[in-house]
Amino acid sequence: MYATRRARLRDRCNASGSASALVTRPANVRYLTGAAPHGAALLLGATEDLLMYAAPAEPPPDTPSGTARPDDALRIHTLSAPGGDPAVAAAECAAAQGADSLAVEEHHLTVSRHRAIGSVAPHLRLADVAGAVEQLRVVKDEEEISCLRVGAEITDQALGELLESILVGRTERHLALELERRLVDHGADGPAFRTSVGTGPHSGRRRHRPTDRRVEEGDFLSVRLGATYHGYRCEIGRTFVIGTSPADWQIALYDLVFASQRAGREALVPGAAYRDVDRAARQVLDSAGYTEGLPGTTGHGVGLEIDEEPQLAPAAMGKLDACVPVTVEPGVHLPGRGGVRIDDTLVVRPEADGGPELLTITTKELLAL
Repeated sequence: MYATRRARLRDRCNASGSASALVTRPANVRYLTGAAPHGAALLLGATEDLLMYAAPAEPPPDTPSGTARPDDALRIHTLSAPGGDPAVAAAECAAAQGADSLAVEEHHLTVSRHRAIGSVAPHLRLADVAGAVEQLRVVKDEEEISCLRVGAEITDQALGELLESILVGRTERHLALELERRLVDHGADGPAFRTSVGTGPHSGRRRHRPTDRRVEEGDFLSVRLGATYHGYRCEIGRTFVIGTSPADWQIALYDLVFASQRAGREALVPGAAYRDVDRAARQVLDSAGYTEGLPGTTGHGVGLEIDEEPQLAPAAMGKLDACVPVTVEPGVHLPGRGGVRIDDTLVVRPEADGGPELLTITTKELLAL
């Protein structure tokens, strides 16, 4: 599988005139090799593929347990000199293999790293591989989707358990930490991103960072979390009411966001333009007068990163393919009062296969907890 992915990238590079390619972005290295040791660089050479990295004295703090093993077809080389740069060393190897050009990820390399590569291999013509690997990553195979599906099951389970506990009086920060612990307890590598819990006036805020505010009766409670499973990341967001029956304004706002999210989900068909999916969700909120303060996107791709291509945004170019996992996550926040967010992770499927596959299945009913 990984060799096939590397062959597809090699074909793209050859078509643009580069015999070799250097991949340094961690998610791209992982996609092409099955593993991404800290600081690793992958060289797709003219004669062999090489994964090069400098072994740290101890794993970085964000390295998950059970790190994946790289593809057996690769040659692995660990730098012995402390402080060595795997990307620079890989460029030297490309030159030694007789390459006259090297495609690099300019969007990931720093200026100083780019200069260092040029200085150790001055006869190499450096080209830009641009977003070629990211484009290959957009459509997922069934093994990748299976990892996302398991991650979504873990996420649903962690959220469901929290909803069965007593919430009044607990802080946003405490609830977020408990959710992340439950993700790991159920088999996740770790959280897919920083868990967000917002209560009362904080609810519905995009990417809200939990505070020491305590949950009170009558609050909206919005939660956004996700699990990482075998490197793949998913996302769910839900909003609830605490302690009492929801007020009329809470019901009206929730129904509006739910209608927006449903419109976005229903627009997920192969061949749909990214901007049309965004428009379907956004139009519901616009027509109700919530034009100001809406996020720049109503969804995005997920996979080895929590926010990857495609972007479901007003100016986004491109069309959806089958087997592309995306989020649909509209929301409205009313300053001083709170708001609603509803996020799901789905996989685009043709209508003949049942339409979009919903991975995050926690109820979207407005529950009073």
